[in-house]
Amino acid sequence: MSITLTFLGTSCSTPTPERNLSSMALVYRGHTILFDTPEGVQQQLMRTGHSLVKINHIFISHFHGDHTLGLSGMLATMTTLERKTDLHVYGPRGIGEFVSLSVRVADFFPSFTIIPHELHEGMILDEKEYSISAVKLNHSCMCYGFFFEAESKAGEFQRTQALKLKIPEGPLWGKLQKGETIMHAGKKFTPGMVMDYSKAAEGTRIAYIMDTFPHANYVDALKQFNPHALIHEASFLESEKERAIEVKHSTAKMAGEVATHTQVKQLILTHFSPRYPNGKDMAKEAGSVFKPVTAAHDLMKIEFPEKQPREREKNKPLRKKNSTKK
Repeated sequence: MSITLTFLGTSCSTPTPERNLSSMALVYRGHTILFDTPEGVQQQLMRTGHSLVKINHIFISHFHGDHTLGLSGMLATMTTLERKTDLHVYGPRGIGEFVSLSVRVADFFPSFTIIPHELHEGMILDEKEYSISAVKLNHSCMCYGFFFEAESKAGEFQRTQALKLKIPEGPLWGKLQKGETIMHAGKKFTPGMVMDYSKAAEGTRIAYIMDTFPHANYVDALKQFNPHALIHEASFLESEKERAIEVKHSTAKMAGEVATHTQVKQLILTHFSPRYPNGKDMAKEAGSVFKPVTAAHDLMKIEFPEKQPREREKNKPLRKKNSTKK
């Protein structure tokens, strides 16, 4: 299995003839997760083969229009398609009211249940196959970044060895795979007796950082999370640094410096100002301080393996205990 990222838009503030406003779809093991809902996002999803009825989780980083104004129309279309499954929508404080307003503006009665969730730092969604955490960014309004982590593999279960030890197939095998010690027929069996830990693998980790000026809060969280890929906004070139500071956005060089400081494996730039015709200059500037770097373009797809070779633990992924499973 793989993790597929589709960049539905890469512009900031306003769309251009070449670029829609910034949004991204992540697909993993049949789960489709949408990050931000700008105007035009429905058509971008359709162009890339994503089904609106298969999106179960939407994460909205903040309430600025270039990240939200497509939600109302999307919800209306889902109803036209007679969607029945619940939809979870995550956003900053006020997300419940925002969802209600989006429904009222489009003047329709949803055919499905929309469940709003107010964001906070730490674990937001903890599923069996993956988890998503949030971190506060440094923008002109409350804004969050998101950390996606696929399920890790502790090791490989040795079926032949378990049978040799006369441990019956069933729940006991499951407990051993979870790292639990068991008792059977008066004997104690430890996970190490049936697990090959040399084949352990860690789940791929991807960080999605939108509108922000670099800040210690999320940079420190990135260092702890240790992502394999960092998707970071790069609204301006360094020549517009003063403007970036004024509106609390990042330059491409700043994004590269964040990647260098946090020792990520790969940097992907997005959210470019309309004043720049393409991302080549952004990639060049960020590349002066960090490699490898990619400038995203609309409808670009990137695939990552779901598992990565396990490294020695120097940083533990961000997994705060205040989790809520949805």
